[in-house]
Formats: sequence, structure tokens, C-alpha cells
Amino acid sequence: MAREDRGSIWLGVAGVVVNNRGEWLVVKKRYGGLHGRWSFPAGFVNKDETVDEAVCREVLEETGVVCTVQKMIGFRSGVIQHKISDNMAIFLLSPKEEAPILQAQLSELYEVKWVHPNDLLVDKDASVMIRELAQNTMNSGFMKIEGINPGDIFGYNSYKLFF
Repeated sequence: MAREDRGSIWLGVAGVVVNNRGEWLVVKKRYGGLHGRWSFPAGFVNKDETVDEAVCREVLEETGVVCTVQKMIGFRSGVIQHKISDNMAIFLLSPKEEAPILQAQLSELYEVKWVHPNDLLVDKDASVMIRELAQNTMNSGFMKIEGINPGDIFGYNSYKLFF
């Protein structure tokens, strides 16, 4: 999504994909403030998708890994230069395959790999978000509730709660 199409309120998603060895799927960005740093696969929500659909799409696009959302584990919100509300929903995901083949989206990334969180704590190239999450627990969070309808009057074609 182009920057001019986002308006002044941005909604992004990030995926913390954890494999059966406890390693995290991380990407090294080619652009922006995270250029050359390890971060989580992330991107913006499109107008025709929910946040959990967006995070699975972004992880797939950036890494080639098909995932399942486990729960929402965090939300980041900030204001850029007093002009843009920049928000990000952060999800815990698991890969659908035990040993998926990693395919970095080379137009946006230098590299994609599995790394144990303890190694990311001491990696000088790890983003602030990765370091903060590696120091804290992911045992709490919000579980996904689907298959409910708040009422036809609202016109939702997809509706999900995270509590």
C-alpha cells in the first residue's frame, strides 16, 4: 500500500511466528527505519481484510511461510511528527508446516531466517520490538473468537473479536 493511500491513520500488523524449536521467524529489511535490522514480518492492512488475515498474508508474502494465528499478543501505537497515527497489531502465529521452505521477498528484504529469542537479545541488528518481546513473556494475550455476527445492520462481511 502506497504511503499516500494510507491517509493519516495507519494500521499495520506484525507476525511473531514461532516454530517447534522455539525459534522466531525474522526478516532483515531493505528499507525505512528498520533498514539492515532484524524485525518481524510486517505490513499494512488492506481495505478488504481483517488484521489477522493481513498478518498471515504479510508473513506469506515476505517469507513464503503459511501460518495460523494463535492470538494477538500486543498492540503498538505511536504518532509520527504530530501528523500520523501509526498503529500495529502484533500476533503470535505458528507455521502450518513443520519445516517450511523460507523464501525472502527480495524486493523488501535482505534475508529471512529462524533465530532463537535468546540470540536476538544480544544481536546488535535486532529491532527494539524484537528485543522488548524477547525480554517479556508471550503467555498472556488475546484469543481469537470467530463465527459471530454483531448484527446484520452493521454490514460486516468478516467480524472477529480478540479477547
